[in-house]
Amino acid sequence: MTEPATFSVALANETATAHLMADLALLVGAGDVITLSGDLGAGKTAAARAMIRYLADDDALEVPSPTFTLAQSYDLAPFPLIHADLYRINDASELEEIGLSPLPEGTLALIEWPERAQGALPDDRIDIAFSHRPAFGSSARAAEITGHGKAAAQVARLSALRMFLDGAGHTDAKRQRMPGDASTRSYARLLRDDGTEILMNSPRRPDGPAIYGGKSYSAAVHLAEDVKPFVAIAGGLRERGFSAPAIRHADLDQGFLITEDFGSDGIVEGDPPRPIAERYEAATDMLAALHRERLPDILLLTPQETYHIPVFDIDAWLVEVGLMLEWYMPDRGTEPTPDLRAEFVAMWRQLLEKPAAAARTWVMRDFHSPNIIWLGERGGILRVGVIDFQDTVLGPAAYDLVSLLQDARIDVPEQLELALLTRYIKARRIADENFDPAHFAELYAIMSAQRNTRLLGTFARLNRRDGKPHYLRHQPRIWTYLNRSLAHPALSGFRAWYGANVPPPVP
Repeated sequence: MTEPATFSVALANETATAHLMADLALLVGAGDVITLSGDLGAGKTAAARAMIRYLADDDALEVPSPTFTLAQSYDLAPFPLIHADLYRINDASELEEIGLSPLPEGTLALIEWPERAQGALPDDRIDIAFSHRPAFGSSARAAEITGHGKAAAQVARLSALRMFLDGAGHTDAKRQRMPGDASTRSYARLLRDDGTEILMNSPRRPDGPAIYGGKSYSAAVHLAEDVKPFVAIAGGLRERGFSAPAIRHADLDQGFLITEDFGSDGIVEGDPPRPIAERYEAATDMLAALHRERLPDILLLTPQETYHIPVFDIDAWLVEVGLMLEWYMPDRGTEPTPDLRAEFVAMWRQLLEKPAAAARTWVMRDFHSPNIIWLGERGGILRVGVIDFQDTVLGPAAYDLVSLLQDARIDVPEQLELALLTRYIKARRIADENFDPAHFAELYAIMSAQRNTRLLGTFARLNRRDGKPHYLRHQPRIWTYLNRSLAHPALSGFRAWYGANVPPPVP
């Protein structure tokens, strides 16, 4: 049985309590349980209110005490939350009447007065006990935070995060929630009188069980499992004159970073969002400039440590496209037979020999609108700020151009895609007279088919495994991109195979 993890923190006022709860919010998620105990006026409701407002990204959100309603639900962007006050119940048998037994699935629970339901709360939970500290002022409090069961690791990480922020001199910075991504990373904007910075929480964690030749999915396809690749690639990009965030403070072992804040000005506009042509042109130029560079395979991480960039190889590509068989097709009611699986793998293995033999460059893998910040005050390609590159591998240049011009989350019109593809090819030919446009166009089509096949499977997995159904809305767009690439003559056999065996997504 896991030993509980405990640490204490002094809270000078409600602002300090709000900072603590924002830090905890970075580390918890749907299904977690947090109890808040202490005497009347000890700060339980203030703590719950602070966390709810942080998760809602709304400092003015009305968060009443649930003393009389017993439980209040909030449909927040990251996950649903329920705030309960058990002061008025007599024993645990009443929890079922107020919808707390069992606790709602997929919901973060904040429970005040947990001692009223002793024995009925889950073994895996975080307990926060507040107490007055009158010697330090009327608003001073102390909080003892204990993690039980699986939550012990969360509390230990919270203690490490607080030590990191204190060491960086950011304990008193206001925290502002930032949207997360499909990974286990989480982010907050730190607001101080002298500016803003970004806090990244990147716990070391493999993606999935070791079922791919004894490796997790992330290891098999060379996804970053800790924060070190981000730091190494950021340094490599900045050294070569590209706009990647400066690393201000780092704890490489724990996976905490404080980085430069590029702001939130993107390369799309409108509702639904659509590309800003000028900014997409600059992003295309930035890729062409990067791909002209002679880029190393090994980067300096610290004065004592180097980072070897992995190769995006055929085995990794096959694991990625295999997500279509594992997740997408079953999700669409089709279970591939062993013969069909073997045919799919053999077909892809042969095709992927072409990109595997191509010249290699740095492939950031998710070079698309959510991960590109527009830095309008800078000039040229420095206006293109990149913030997501920890999964960088060595592979064909066409891959990142596909990521940009076939953006999984927004519609890129085919006419604009072709214009920017032509722009990229012209830039490469000016720099290298041996650059072969026809060969590059073929690699572009192959990498498009590979990437979009993987994305159909990835988004089905995010829905079924991770409970994130909103990713399914992107599948029809990905299907459109996939069929654009399958129109290339080199993929005629794939076009026929997909047409016969792969059902389209639900509109």
